[in-house]
Amino acid sequence: MKIIKKPSELKKIALKHQKARDQIGIVPTMGALHEGHISLIEQSCRNDDITIVSIFVNPTQFGPNEDYLKYPRPFDKDLAVCKASHVDYVFAPSVKDMFGADHKTFIEVFDMQDILCGATRKGHFRGVATVVAKLFNLSMADNAYFGMKDFQQLRLIEKMVKELNFAVKVIGCPIVREKSGIALSSRNTYLTASQKEDACLISKTLKAAAVDFAKGIDVSEILEKSTAVFDQIPQCKVEYAQIVDFYDLTPIEPDDKKAVFLVAVRVGGVRLIDNIILARKHSK
Repeated sequence: MKIIKKPSELKKIALKHQKARDQIGIVPTMGALHEGHISLIEQSCRNDDITIVSIFVNPTQFGPNEDYLKYPRPFDKDLAVCKASHVDYVFAPSVKDMFGADHKTFIEVFDMQDILCGATRKGHFRGVATVVAKLFNLSMADNAYFGMKDFQQLRLIEKMVKELNFAVKVIGCPIVREKSGIALSSRNTYLTASQKEDACLISKTLKAAAVDFAKGIDVSEILEKSTAVFDQIPQCKVEYAQIVDFYDLTPIEPDDKKAVFLVAVRVGGVRLIDNIILARKHSK
């Protein structure tokens, strides 16, 4: 496994592997790697000749009152995880090399970037789209792996790739959960033991909603029941709880057979996101 710091070096290595007709996979991360990240890495290692993991805490996707400086950065531990997972290259650039002082170019995916998480995290998805585009260009990846926990991010990147004609294939991978049902996240480390117990209600509520949706229960009733449960969680603040179109995140239509229920909930000040795919019975 080789550690790469400079974008120019990654580009040079990627060109070498492209000329050798190696299939390249990239797993973009901000580090603090957990089993969810490992599942993405393992899928790339199965599918691709070369696996690149980027570790870069991207300042352009954090708002002024968010946790950029506090975001965990256990770099040595992350390197050990990558080595054990048979990663070929770890790309760990500096902020200066990725976003110099005179950096003025950003990518925006209008409409989709302004809903759900984007409604309260202004500029977040502009930062995500820009850094991911840079990683795609530098790595020349054939495949890119993203977890479905960040479902809005996944759909936004897919749209960017389609509309800007990137050659990379975006692959969404299933959510990995703790035994309790909580979706794995680097921010879970901020939760106390009692807050983790409370947070279990999020995934349980989503599962109940999926059962109700399959039965044909009205979406407004499902949302009302779910919100009532979230309101019972101590120190809980619901940022959003929405059921939207599975494919483009637009408002759901009455005859839609497939949807996704997305939530963002703060438990004790820790922001947790989760989602579940919904399907009506007998859908095509």
